[in-house]
Amino acid sequence: MTKSLMKQILKFGVVGGLSFVIDYGIFTILTQLFSVHYVLASTISFSVSVLFNYILSIKWVFDVHQKQTLKEFLFFLIQSLSGLGLNLLLMYFLVDLFIIHELISKIIATGIVMIYNFIVRKIFLEKKKEK
Repeated sequence: MTKSLMKQILKFGVVGGLSFVIDYGIFTILTQLFSVHYVLASTISFSVSVLFNYILSIKWVFDVHQKQTLKEFLFFLIQSLSGLGLNLLLMYFLVDLFIIHELISKIIATGIVMIYNFIVRKIFLEKKKEK
C-alpha cells in the first residue's frame, strides 16, 4: 500500500467518522427523543451526513479541484441513493429480521455503507482525475 493511499484512507476515515457522528446523532435524537420510526430517521440522518461527507470528500479526501459537472452531481446523487438503499436494507434485516436494537444496527449498517462509499468514490473520482 502506498503512502498516498494510506493518507487518503486516513482522511476518508476522519471524514467518515465526522459523518458518522452527524448520522448517528441525528438518528438517535429522532428515534429516542421524538419516537420517529427507524426507517424515516435513518433516511433523514443519512441524507444530512452524506451531503457533509460528499463536500469534504471532494474538497479534502480525493483532491478534486475541478468544478463539479452535472454528470458528477448525478453520479453523487445515484451513489448516495444506492448507499441510502443499502443502509435501509441493512437496517431492515438487522432490526426486523435479526432483532438487533436499532442503535446497534445503525452502527453496523453505517460501517458497511462507509466501505461501499469509499470504494465507489475512489473508483469514480480517481478515474475522472486521470482524464
